[in-house]
Amino acid sequence: MKEGEKLDTYVGRTLGIVNRMKSIGEEIKASMVVSKILISLTPKFNYVVCSIEESNDLSTLSLDELHGSLLVHEQRMQNAQLDEQVLKVVHVDKPVAG
Repeated sequence: MKEGEKLDTYVGRTLGIVNRMKSIGEEIKASMVVSKILISLTPKFNYVVCSIEESNDLSTLSLDELHGSLLVHEQRMQNAQLDEQVLKVVHVDKPVAG
């Protein structure tokens, strides 16, 4: 995953590669794709990856479940960044008159 890349874009690109590999006869299990996606996420997803690995059996986790879970976390991270920006704008030091 490239730094700053949206999760949907990355997963779509990855599944495109997987589909091309399958079309030439490669046998690729969903669990392998799930593992590859988790390994290749950017560092900002590290805590999410740990959580997913600890709470799920990766051999039975579907791509749709993984994608949904990662999207929820990405959205939360974006909301947290927006909240921080709003707080920075609201808190402006005013000069003391006098």
